[in-house]
Amino acid sequence: MAPSHILTAYDEELKYLQRRISEMGGLAEEMVGDSLRALVNTDMGLAQKVISDDLILDEAEREIGDKAVVTIARRQPVATDLREIMGAIRIASDLERVGDLAKNTAKRVISVQGTGVPRKLAHGIEHLSELALMQLKEVLDVYTSRQADKANSIRERDDEIDSIYTSLFRELLTYMMEDPRNITTCTHLLFCAKNIERIGDHATNIAEMIYYIATGTQPEGERPKHDTSTSVGSNDI
Repeated sequence: MAPSHILTAYDEELKYLQRRISEMGGLAEEMVGDSLRALVNTDMGLAQKVISDDLILDEAEREIGDKAVVTIARRQPVATDLREIMGAIRIASDLERVGDLAKNTAKRVISVQGTGVPRKLAHGIEHLSELALMQLKEVLDVYTSRQADKANSIRERDDEIDSIYTSLFRELLTYMMEDPRNITTCTHLLFCAKNIERIGDHATNIAEMIYYIATGTQPEGERPKHDTSTSVGSNDI
């Protein structure tokens, strides 16, 4: 956590940013979970709730950005304090994008309501979303504790979601090739699966930012990536 300052008001400004990030994270988690439940169960009411909640998340990001700018102008922070404030801006942006991805998934509920989501495909989507939600929850917990080693551990696990996404990508293509009537539903599910994979990427972005806030350095090495969906062709299926 950020060190205490002589000015209590300064501490309160930093705590405000931390609190709002935590609130954004909680709402983003809820939106991701709700969007997948809405998709699998073709729940239009829940889908609409996710779409409406995105406005709240957008407003929270704007509030954090405005507060951060005022704090920088007023306090002229350096070192750890500056990393803390700039980190809040970056993390808020990632959480806002998570909300956008959840909203996009919720919007596709309308497109699949006529056919529904086949149980086998729903299982794959649910498994992928469970991994992404777990990663998001863990990284938000680490934001509170500022444990750099745990942040780096989350970053190193990004390839798990990529691998599951590639497997699901192949499965959806197989369904489309076996029966052209599946093409519309599976195309929407492909977009939903990519949304979830991108949520995992944003969680990893947050982990890298937490590491930087805590240590003042960037994590070593390239981020592990195992999304091979771009190389999937008809000969691979």
